[in-house]
Formats: sequence, C-alpha cells, structure tokens
Amino acid sequence: MVAGLLAGAGTAVAQTAPAQADATDPTATPASEEDTDIVVTGFRASLENAVAEKKNRDQVVESISAEDIGKLPDASIAESIARLPGLTSQRVSGRSNSISIRGFAPDFSTTLLNGREQTSTGDNRAVEYDQYPAEIMSQVLVYKTGQANLVGQGLSGTVDLRTVRPLEYGRQAISIGARGTYADLGKLNAGSRDKGYRVNGTYIDQFADETIGVALSANYLDEPYQIQEFNAWGYAGFNGQGVIGGSKSYVTSTRLKRLGLSGTLQYRPVPNLTVTVDGFYSDFNDDQIKRGIELPLGYGQDFNNAANPNGVKLTNTTANSDGFITSGTFGNVEGVVRNDAFERKAKLYSFGYNMAWRGDDGWNATLDASYSKTDRQEIILESYAGTGYGQNVGAKDTISFTSGKTGTRFSPTLNYSDPNLILLTDPLGWGGANLQAGYFNDRIVKDRIAQYRFEVEKELDNFFGAVKVGLNYTDRDKSLTPDEALLALSGGLRQLRIPDQYVKEPTSLSYLGLGPMLSYDPRDLLAGGVYSLIANTSLDVPAKAFRIEEDLMTMYVQADINQDIGASILTGNIGVQAVNTEQKSSGLVAAAGTLVPTIRGADYWDLLPSINLSLRMPGDWVIRAGAARQVQRPRLDDMRVSQGYGYNPQERIITGGGGNPFLRPIRSNSFDLTLEKYFGRAGYIAAQGFYKDLKSFVYNQTIPFDYAGFPTPTGTPPGTPTLGRADVPINGEGGSIYGVELAATLPLNTFVSFLDGFGVTGGGSWTKTQIKPTPTAPAEDIPGYSKWVINGTAYFEKWGFSARGSARYRSTFVGELSGFGGNRQRRRALDETIIDAQIGYEFQKGTALEGLSLFVQGQNLTDERFATVDPAYDLAVIDYQSYGRRFLAGASFRF
Repeated sequence: MVAGLLAGAGTAVAQTAPAQADATDPTATPASEEDTDIVVTGFRASLENAVAEKKNRDQVVESISAEDIGKLPDASIAESIARLPGLTSQRVSGRSNSISIRGFAPDFSTTLLNGREQTSTGDNRAVEYDQYPAEIMSQVLVYKTGQANLVGQGLSGTVDLRTVRPLEYGRQAISIGARGTYADLGKLNAGSRDKGYRVNGTYIDQFADETIGVALSANYLDEPYQIQEFNAWGYAGFNGQGVIGGSKSYVTSTRLKRLGLSGTLQYRPVPNLTVTVDGFYSDFNDDQIKRGIELPLGYGQDFNNAANPNGVKLTNTTANSDGFITSGTFGNVEGVVRNDAFERKAKLYSFGYNMAWRGDDGWNATLDASYSKTDRQEIILESYAGTGYGQNVGAKDTISFTSGKTGTRFSPTLNYSDPNLILLTDPLGWGGANLQAGYFNDRIVKDRIAQYRFEVEKELDNFFGAVKVGLNYTDRDKSLTPDEALLALSGGLRQLRIPDQYVKEPTSLSYLGLGPMLSYDPRDLLAGGVYSLIANTSLDVPAKAFRIEEDLMTMYVQADINQDIGASILTGNIGVQAVNTEQKSSGLVAAAGTLVPTIRGADYWDLLPSINLSLRMPGDWVIRAGAARQVQRPRLDDMRVSQGYGYNPQERIITGGGGNPFLRPIRSNSFDLTLEKYFGRAGYIAAQGFYKDLKSFVYNQTIPFDYAGFPTPTGTPPGTPTLGRADVPINGEGGSIYGVELAATLPLNTFVSFLDGFGVTGGGSWTKTQIKPTPTAPAEDIPGYSKWVINGTAYFEKWGFSARGSARYRSTFVGELSGFGGNRQRRRALDETIIDAQIGYEFQKGTALEGLSLFVQGQNLTDERFATVDPAYDLAVIDYQSYGRRFLAGASFRF
C-alpha cells in the first residue's frame, strides 16, 4: 500500500517489483519468478511493488516503495508513512515527525533501519522521523503483526526503513535532485526566512563481475517553518463560570538544517556468501526563535480578591449557556514580553555488518552486528521583559478579550513595542530572591544501542518449508544530563533598557490583537555581555539526571509453513520468542534534604508465541489469520529512578514527576484476520480486523506528594507549602483495543479500459479502545488514539505527465506536546484533515531532456490548524497553531 507517495514526478526508468529479499530482514520472502519478469514504471511501479510486497508476505504488512532513487521529497519519511492504512502522524512545528499505528501513540511501536533497532533523538524509544531523509529510503515496511524472528517488534506495529542494496538493485543509477520551498505565512520574526531549499544525490553501481556493489546517497536540507500560536495556561473559575487563566502565545520561526549520508558496500565472492556493510549519518539542527507576550489573567495575582486592590480584576463579562465567559475586561494585568530561543542539535550514527550464507544443501546462516548512537543537545533560553522589576512596580495593562473557537483575542492599552516602556527584567518576580531576567536550560542526551544476532536455517521439503533458530543480544544505554543556569543582567542590575543595537524590527502579534512587541535575540545579548549566566546550584537540577541501561537476550525458533491444500496454498509460520530483560536505572534520589546516588532495576522473562497463516486461493483471494503474544517495553524516561521537580508559578505549588525503575512492559494477546482480493499485480482490496487484549498497561498516576525531604527548588517563594503534586508511572490494569481497516489500490483501467492512467489508493480505519487504570476507574483513551483515520490519493500518470491529490483525516486524539525542560504535556487534540497535491512531468525517452523530471507540490493546502482543548468547556481552547501552506518546486535528473 503506497498511498503516501506524493513525491517526485513519474519516471520512465524501468523497475522490477519487488526487490529481492534483504539478508538483514528476518521476515523477507524472496520474490517469485513471476514477480521479477514483469517490468513496470513510474508511480504505478511503486504501487505494484507495494501490492506485490503485501501479497507475498505472511504477516499483515503495509509498504512504501520509492518511485525512483532519490524521489521522495516529503520533509521526512513520516509524511509518506502517515498515509498508509491504519497509520497517521502527529505534527510538530508543522511537520510530521512521529507515527501512530492502529490507534496507539508512537511509544507503542518500534522503528528499525535495515532490520536493526535504532536510537532516538527524544527522551524515550519512539524514533523521530525528522532524522531520516525520505530520499535515501528505497522502501518502508510496516509490520502490523508479530512473528518469532522479528526482533525488536512493537506492540502496535514495527516500521522497518530500508536503504538500497546495490547487488540486489542490479544496475547502475546516478540521480541528482533539488527543490525550493516557500512558506506562505511569510517572515514572522525579524531575521527569519520564508524560503528554503533541498538537494540530494544518489550513486549505485556494481563491479568485478557483479561481485561488488556500492550505493551512496547524500541529502542536505535548509528549510524554514513559521507558526502562529495561541496558548492558554488553562481556565480559571470566576463566580461559578470558566474564564481564561492566562495566555502564553508565541510567533515561532524555525530553521531546520539536516545533512543525511548513507552508504552500503556489498561483496559476494561466491554465489553462496554475501557480506554487507552499511552506514547512516544524520546531522540535525533545529533552530527556533519564539516571541510573544505572557499574560497572567484568571491565574494572575490575587485574581478576584476584593481585599487586594492590586490584584487582577475582571469586569464587563459575557458568558454563554455553558457557563463559559466569552468576553470581558481584565484590569491590573502585568504582562511578560518573551523572546525565547530554542536550539536542538542531534547527530545520529548507525552502522551495520551482515554476513549471509545460503548453502546448496539447504543450510543457511546469518550473522549480523550493528551499532546505533545519538548525541543530542537541547538549549532552551528564556528571556523576560516588562514594565518593572517585580509585581506592582511598573505600568499595568487593561485588556479586553474575546474567547472563541480559535482561542482568545485581546485589545490592550499598553504599547508592548516601546523600548522605553518594556525593560529587561523579572516582571513577576519568578526568580524569588535571585536576580533573574530569564533562564538557561541545556539538556544533554546520549543514546547507544549495540546489537548482535546469529540465525541458522534449515530448508525442508515437507509441511514445514524451513526451520529457523536464532539468538539476539541487545545492549542499550540512555542518559540525560541537565545543565541549568539563571539568566541575569550583568552588573547586578534589576532592570535595563535594551541597548539600541540589539533592538530588532517589532514582531507582529496582530493575529492575537496584541499589535507589535519589542523584539531581540537573547543569544546576542548573552554574547554581548548584557546577560550573564549564574549556575543554578540548586539540588533539584541534578535530580533530573538519569541513566537507563537495558540488556535483552532474545532466543527464538520459527518454522515456516508451505503446503498445498487442494487448489489453494497454505503459507505462514509458527514460532516462539523467549526474552530475558535486565533493566537498571541510576540517578540521584532525595533523602533527608540531600541527594543520594541510587541504582535500582528489575530482571524478568517474557515468552512470546506467534502464528501467522495465509491461505492463498484461486482467483487471487488471500485469507490471513494471526495470533501473537506481544510486549512493549516502558518508555525509557518512565524508568528513571530520579524525581524531577520545581516550583510552579501558575499554581504556586511544587510539582514534579519521577520514574519507576521496576516497570514491566505493556503486554497483549493480539489477534488479526484479513481478507484480500488481488487484481493481478495492479491492485487489491482488503478488509482487516484486529483485537488486542491488553493484559497490563503503564499509567501516569497523579498523586499528592510531600517534598519536605527534598532540597528547596530555585525560585520558590518563602512560605510555599511542601505538599505538592507528582506524576508517577505505574503498571495497572489493561483493557482492549480493536478495530477494522479497509484498504485498496485500484488502477481504474482494471474496470474501464479508457480510464488508463487513472487510479486511486487509500484506506480507512475505525478503532475502539477501553483502557482502565484500575478496575473501578472509568475508561480512558490511549494517548495518540484516534477513532477514525482515513486517507486517500487519486492520481493520473501517462505520457510523462503526472497529477495527484491526497487527503488524510484523523479524528480527535490525546496528543503529547513538549513543555519547558522537555516535560511531557498531554492534551486533547481536535480532528484534522491535511490536503496535499502535486503535478509533474518527465521528459520521455528519445527526447533531448530524457531523464529530467519536474514537479510542483502544495502541502497543507487548506491551512489546517493544530488545536487542543480543555474538555471542561467547548470553547476552552488550549492550543491553536497555524502552520500555513507550503509550496515546493523541484527537479531531478537521472543519468
């Protein structure tokens, strides 16, 4: 299934479908003689490759096959994967960087590169697909069911990203491509861009009588993203009604740079032996500037307290029938002008060695070793400005507001762009006794995976076509080291008029009604000596550090089935995995007002049987059934032994969260049943049903927590109670998740000959979940779960011309966003529909420009927002983010 290939113009260069099996893929099935004889081209070739892949596998599989080398110009491979049946994505900064399979959040799936587990640029296991350029991938396989020799599989599914194997590719190919990008929101921040570019190149060749193969690929991206955002602190109570508690809204400009390099060397000295060495490198830099005004309203100082004339007042209110205040006027508002910088740098390295022996006597053996490493640094620099140092010192604002479906709009009386009024300072006294004009947070994350695998296979000539026995060892180590400091004005100043040389063009917040605001880059002020960093020596900073170590030993045996049953053929496999897990977490734990180094962990076994059966009947009908015991290991940051905490200025209490080094996996008994009808090689229709009986689950339990034995966090005002709140992950009761998926790829000339060149591909899924933290608790949604996911692509491709339109829809879901310090925040996201389109032309064989392809593409053509809400009121919008439309134009040339 390849509904997501809105990429590159069609090509007239022949391809064979599908590619031969990769020795690193434990589930690969060699292509049949029929499959390798038929030559197809262009986008329809990629569809046929995907159809053949789905048909030949014994698992329930979806796949993407590249139209041609270097012709997948989506921002990341996630944007293509998100259009497959039963899959969708969550956008971050306007681009897709995580995948949800069958209603589960990204944490419930795993991602492999050429069959091997990969490190992550996030704090947990879920791979962020920003790291993987689409152009270097030749194929993506999504396994929705498990089997014994698929190591590292996820509970909801397993995504295997594939790079080219040059000896299997079998011919020389040289391809170069480039594209330009335009973001139609424009340059929202001074110094930002609305245009970018991307270049890529690929070289594949074979030497020494086809015994040596080389594949090299490079990709460089420099593209902007612009965001207009409304964000509410939450919603407060006022005379029995709900009203906005505060606004923390930003205009964000992002510049994403990424260098991706991939290389593969294959050596086949004799027909029976193939040695493959491959590597992948990604150098990723996500640079953001965020500017906005933070307004304490219903959560402001002494709100609605008649005894304090300086407190925030609310008048002239209008409410709807839900008891939600839709308009009014806040007085005594002390706003905080924010100019924040965020920079994430990540380098990912992945290396693999594979030696595969296929004996003439039916004995086969595979040895595979791999190493994956990610080094990541996140620097978050907050800076504050306002009308005076501390509360009740400077000028206050009277702000009228209107709250509706797109958030809240304001009408202020102060000019927030006046450098004589808006000063560098700590307007609300967040630093407490410390002189503070901002905060510096540097999060250093290191992630390592070493994996070793050995498998022996014996081919048989009976009911079982082969038996495989294997052993895999995976060693993972992930750590977080925080480095935090107070951002203070040099010379011990409490407030300072910003020097003129640092003042930039005002940033417009007119979409919020706030007008222009004072703008500067805090990094320039830090480099120029206006700011200085004062190390935060509070013990709550090292308490956030953690290190997680995992050792997994996986033993498996699998028997492949191949048996004629009358006019039908039964294929499949039956097997079992035995997995031993040793997990260990080290960090600092509070005891008697200090921090003590602590190591805790667990050791346990899982036995994971599985069976997959495919009955291949006359008339190109296939019935599949599968059953498996599946597990998903806990999030890595949920397993930390440490307890991070700090003062919460909005709630005026200490809040925190910790891990649980004794966590066990989420375990499920999973069942699948699929009916598929194929139309030769060209298309298919499939109905897929699944049921997962979750025997356990991991929940974040919010509990009252007394921080009396903990060191006092920075910025805590005197008199703050030690009793606060903490979020702790626990193993709890399970539940169920089940659903139905419909999918199809249909060239219309299959039914009406004059529609040659036209076709449709897509699918839809309905999923239901019932998860209970405890037997007496009400059911709740799994994070990332959408009841409905629908996508479709209509295309035309003929005479070198191609045109495609694509839409994908997902219903409401609980999404995870990143807060300050990288802390997770869960919010109810509204449904969304993303529409893309593309046209292209490839110059035909025999013309002067043969090999040249041109395309124009539009993404998010309806400017679909990303929005989250507080379920207490229909109009209680928490986030409302507009990313704008993106337009791309590019070309590729194949020699």
